[in-house]
Amino acid sequence: MEVFRGNTKDETTVLDKINEIKESYGIQNVIFAGDRGMVTQAKYEQLDHELVKVISALTHSSIRKLCEKGIVQVSMFDEENIVEVIDGGIRYCLCKNAKTAAKEAKTRQTLLEKTTQELDKIVACTKKTKYSKEMRAGKVVTQYKMGKFIVFEGQGESLRYMLDVAKIEDEARLDGCYVVFTDAPQDFMTALETVENYMSLMQVEQAFRNMKTVQLEIRPVYHKTDDRIKCHVFICMLAYYVLWHMKQRLLPLSQDDGVGASRKNTFDYVIESLKSIRIQSVEVCGTKSCVVTTPSDELHRILRLLQVVL
Repeated sequence: MEVFRGNTKDETTVLDKINEIKESYGIQNVIFAGDRGMVTQAKYEQLDHELVKVISALTHSSIRKLCEKGIVQVSMFDEENIVEVIDGGIRYCLCKNAKTAAKEAKTRQTLLEKTTQELDKIVACTKKTKYSKEMRAGKVVTQYKMGKFIVFEGQGESLRYMLDVAKIEDEARLDGCYVVFTDAPQDFMTALETVENYMSLMQVEQAFRNMKTVQLEIRPVYHKTDDRIKCHVFICMLAYYVLWHMKQRLLPLSQDDGVGASRKNTFDYVIESLKSIRIQSVEVCGTKSCVVTTPSDELHRILRLLQVVL
């Protein structure tokens, strides 16, 4: 286990970690799956692609560049099927998620409404302030990151703005669209397997989310020395290892337990149930003994699945 300093960029760790895997475990052919932040264009070009293959995803700006070059078209994105396009040895797997599309559209609309509300106030303001209307308007579009959709006209008291409808519509065409790419050959990994392997990164992200704030609460860290911080992280990693095995053993508990909010036997519910077990010290006529809580049938099943004997 290795712990990096908090100001370390993810992309700077890629090359060293890949080389370490190859040297430590004797693996010659490596397929590295990383998110957009880890596999930047610069890092991708530095890799030895004869020995290391990559699975990652494109940013929205990179997707637009592919569209501008004519390599892919927006009409090729499909909600049911993965469309594969090969260019220069790179396989692009085009996907679309309807739920993500609706979420992105709603978010953009909300941010645009907040932006225009603030801009309307600035344009209508007749009172002199410390900062010019241009500066205040610039601060607003920066805050909501909607500057690319706003066109300003005039200066000072005559400052006006309008929405760039064409850009908004162009942006909307890519809502829910994403592209997973790889340089691994087709006979080694299909398009579906490529996308599934990339999506499996969500499990890693969920694991760290659980460790940081949800279930194990690795943060905040109050230690002052590197050794103590590493020890703290190691204990949390060990705890997550136990947690993962618990979830694997408890899978039968949730097989017929519904989905979403209707689920009863969630992991949190299991933990709360286990907390009900107590060991009480009882003294009768000078004789002391320990009494363990008698588990209910439901709790007994949980203990049996966890292979724990009271």
